[in-house]
Amino acid sequence: MKIVVAGATGLVGQAVVQAALDRNCETIAIGRRSSTLASQNIDVDFRNLPELPAADVAICALGTTIKKAGSKRAFKAVDYDAVMAFANAAKAAGIEHFIVVTAVGTNADSKVFYSSVKGLVERDLEAIGFYRLDIVQPGLLIGERAEKRFVEEILQGAAPAIDFFMRGPWRRYASITAVQLGEILINLAEQTAPGAFRHTQANWSRYAE
Repeated sequence: MKIVVAGATGLVGQAVVQAALDRNCETIAIGRRSSTLASQNIDVDFRNLPELPAADVAICALGTTIKKAGSKRAFKAVDYDAVMAFANAAKAAGIEHFIVVTAVGTNADSKVFYSSVKGLVERDLEAIGFYRLDIVQPGLLIGERAEKRFVEEILQGAAPAIDFFMRGPWRRYASITAVQLGEILINLAEQTAPGAFRHTQANWSRYAE
């Protein structure tokens, strides 16, 4: 299987590439920086994407924070504009299975800017018309990031205790390691049923095996 990955140098992207390599899948990393793990790198500017190579699946692990991006506009340029540019380029290359990592609690109509941007990108990805679209909505991600996020580090330390109370409808907010999420994404890449699917911690157990 050949997989095109956007955001391959980030926390989730690295885990995806490693999980793919463990299964002898070919990975092509699309991004501003080269991945040391991917089979091939194509360094790009998402504002002007070149034609993408043909592949079986495209996985989008692009994402930032408003603090890191520097402004709401810069955040949207990554979490909406770049994601949509990658999706449209994948569709133009004939890739019919697209997987995107967003976040739990997304809502295009939310008054919370972060949640609304994530919700808008989910809505507009569905409109592209992929044969299969998987929208993966994790809760707190556990793993070592290149940059330090103070609040996130505190939450990661408290995650085991917090997760104990994440039962029933709250289960989808539970934490997950980047490594576990990478495995889930590759398991989803192997799925062939058509349609648009949303996955949270509450319902993706069969893909976590």
